[in-house]
Amino acid sequence: MRAVLMAGGSGTRLRPLTCDLPKPMVPVLNRPMAEHIVNLLKRHNINEIIATLHYLPDVMRDYFGDGSEFGVQMTYAVEEEQPLGTAGCVKNVEELLDDTFLVISGDSMTDFDLSAAIEFHKQKQSKATLVLARVPNPVEFGVVITDQDYRIQRFLEKPSSSEIFSDTVNTGTYILEPEVLQYLPQNEECDFSKDLFPLLLERGEPMYGYVAADNYWCDVGHLEAYRESQYEALQGKVELEFAYSEQSPGIWVGENTAIDSSVNIEPPVMIGSNCRIGPRVNIEAGTIIGDNVTIGAEADLKRPIIWNGVVIGEQSHLWACSIARGVRVDRRAHIQEGVTLGSLCAVGEEAQISQGVRVWPNKQIESGATLNINLIWGNMAQRNLFGQQGVTGIANIDITPEFAVKLGAAYGSTLKPGAKVTISRDQRSVSRMVTRSLVSGLMSTGVNIQNLEATALPITRTTIPTLGVEGGIHVRLHPNRHDHLLIEFLNEQGINISKAKEKKIEGAYFKEDLRRVPIPEIGQVFYPSETLDIYSHGFETHLNVEAVNNSRAKVVIDYAYAVSGAVLPVLLGKFGCDAVVLNASLSQTALSSEERETLLNELGQVVEALKANMGVQVAANGERLTLVDEAGLPIRGETLTALMVDMMMTAHPRSTVVVPVHASSAVEQIVRRHDGKVIRTKASPTALMEAAQQHSNVALGGSGDTGFIFPQLHPGFDAMFCIAKVIEMLTVQERSLAEIRTELPRVCHKSYTMRCPWTVKGSLMRYLVETHPAEKLELIDGVKVLEPQTDNWVLVLPDASEPLVHIVANGDDREWVDNSLREYRQRVQQFIDQEQGVEAVNV
Repeated sequence: MRAVLMAGGSGTRLRPLTCDLPKPMVPVLNRPMAEHIVNLLKRHNINEIIATLHYLPDVMRDYFGDGSEFGVQMTYAVEEEQPLGTAGCVKNVEELLDDTFLVISGDSMTDFDLSAAIEFHKQKQSKATLVLARVPNPVEFGVVITDQDYRIQRFLEKPSSSEIFSDTVNTGTYILEPEVLQYLPQNEECDFSKDLFPLLLERGEPMYGYVAADNYWCDVGHLEAYRESQYEALQGKVELEFAYSEQSPGIWVGENTAIDSSVNIEPPVMIGSNCRIGPRVNIEAGTIIGDNVTIGAEADLKRPIIWNGVVIGEQSHLWACSIARGVRVDRRAHIQEGVTLGSLCAVGEEAQISQGVRVWPNKQIESGATLNINLIWGNMAQRNLFGQQGVTGIANIDITPEFAVKLGAAYGSTLKPGAKVTISRDQRSVSRMVTRSLVSGLMSTGVNIQNLEATALPITRTTIPTLGVEGGIHVRLHPNRHDHLLIEFLNEQGINISKAKEKKIEGAYFKEDLRRVPIPEIGQVFYPSETLDIYSHGFETHLNVEAVNNSRAKVVIDYAYAVSGAVLPVLLGKFGCDAVVLNASLSQTALSSEERETLLNELGQVVEALKANMGVQVAANGERLTLVDEAGLPIRGETLTALMVDMMMTAHPRSTVVVPVHASSAVEQIVRRHDGKVIRTKASPTALMEAAQQHSNVALGGSGDTGFIFPQLHPGFDAMFCIAKVIEMLTVQERSLAEIRTELPRVCHKSYTMRCPWTVKGSLMRYLVETHPAEKLELIDGVKVLEPQTDNWVLVLPDASEPLVHIVANGDDREWVDNSLREYRQRVQQFIDQEQGVEAVNV
């Protein structure tokens, strides 16, 4: 007798386990489900098997081959273009079915007495016999009613609760006569339950139901059923062939497996071949461990299902979860009940994955991270929401509407009910989408919103103190990564919120400690007017308007299709500035770094052709800029920092400038000329804004990379005001950009970025501190090693958002800078290699 093994299912409800495996090849007790079905067929002398395949067909063909290793004869029929349905795939192999045959699903667990069912079929002279089972909740199955002679009278596919008229259901196992296939169309999708069986019933063909009341059957249709079927198999509720010998009652162990004598094992448990289980591991009843698995010391395993090739770190805790092949779980990680990890994931040290979370293959959960939502599209779950500058991630992959709703609710939950916040964004649709989701989350916590809509970030920062709000949120495309979004949270002054406030929001988000208010207390949305007038008034107040009005400077401004192009032309027009505008229309797409560089080259050509005094390219939603001198050459980075410091110190001698820790020492040399003061801060934008507000007599803050702060106007970076200020200072000081550039100190400033695991960053900083004299160190941010009596230094700065470390060398002598940069690259790399070698030994 022949059997058709239906094995084409993709198993969408079992994802992520089935992302790279067809459903019948998902292991139960360390063997594919389809292998258990093949063994069942073989026990009942059904040795010719035709497997119908569709999703990832090569996986099953490669495993079973011609079937000889399994004592059967296997042939395959692949549905190449589209699935043909349960009946259509059988119709597709009709020429191979010239006698009574059996159809059975490859993705269920059962020990049906197939011999008895076949005998029943023959006695009844049935054309189609359905093997039936009784289940407590038949809603998800096809319900069948038979008469006293077991002839089928009626059936209903997946009824609603009100339609249930029996607890006897269709198991997807059928014994059929070949002539019933004549009722099916050729090469069309059709189904046994929906198409063939109703037609046979209508034609009066003899159809019977064989009730397998004494046998086990489980449709492994979802992840909970997958885990439950394994536990029940371990408990002996279904007759299966185990892959390993039973070493003691209820404990099955494979070959070449080493288990430390101190391990506590509570049967029933299955442990595969070539495993290594360390000291004092606790393995509770129901645990299933695949082949080639390593379990670190003192791990606690409470009924997890662990596939082949997994590494579990010491003191990790796993509760009733499913861990696919090749996953690495580092020490002290906690994986809670119902979690499913796809293949080749990596769970960092002390990470926590909350109950029921699913993680798709090849994802990384960062050390110390708490993951409480499914990780499907992004590459990594980070331990912190906030990086160096707000919350960032790939647009519509990491930063999704559902993420934003929860983030908004977390922020709102840290505020009092009835509090007010602003929300604003750039002009792009993706920012509008995320903003609306944030608004929904905030409203759900009883927080009211002042919606500033699409506007430049400097305008938002200026407006916030005038509205009596607790703070605000601004959403924009990330200035440095054109496929990422950046969500910034601002305090009541318009400065980015403190680390302590960030931690509060993260705590509410990760612990899901979210407030929900009743309907009357839901927040409201308001749309304040005259925000541009507020900014314009401050703009005029802190600018020498007469100098700008009298300026004969010709300026070319490239707005790079951003929202500042809708604001600054209006302001400059009020002052009679002769500005040539490029690319001022709004665009939905972000510019890549290459496209922005192309626009900058074009700007330089226009400046040179028009004999303009300068050009400017605006970026980062109105926060940053690049200057172009009259020769069309760009001024940016450390040169732009030095140039702005020089102009501001000339205009405001004996004042203070605030720059990040890694800024060039040209800043100190310029400020010394003007009897001023330099304050260096941490590299974060928030630290720069806070310092510019906290210290007195600050004329300028920031750098060419972050943008510039004019604290008398507002506490944030402002490229729009900076443009007007440069026009003013060039007019008053009667200098050109090229002339100022030639007067700047000659300083060599180079940097190098290298990968550094999160777990190594802290020990690297300690190593650098311990190996240098205290008097040569400056520890504002990272570790800066100073050369006495010079402006020479080397800075090793860990990245706040990525597993990276930045090495910056600064000095008057290029050779010293090159040698120092090379030396510290080697030192850092050697230390990283050494630390990673120690970690590998510990695991």
